[in-house]
Amino acid sequence: MLDERKKKILQAIIDEYINTAEPVSSGMIVQKYRLDCSSATIRNEMVELEKSGYLDKPHTSSR
Repeated sequence: MLDERKKKILQAIIDEYINTAEPVSSGMIVQKYRLDCSSATIRNEMVELEKSGYLDKPHTSSR
């Protein structure tokens, strides 16, 4: 189960990806979605979301 912060970050990533079809950075999430945490915290949460299977980070060479 995801805590509230992870849910907000995941929703921001999904929304941004749907709108742009581009990779989503932690810095952009901090600026645009004004979450109450640093970009480093968001990066750490993104790693946890990836480990839990909520996100996938394909390598650029995989295209």
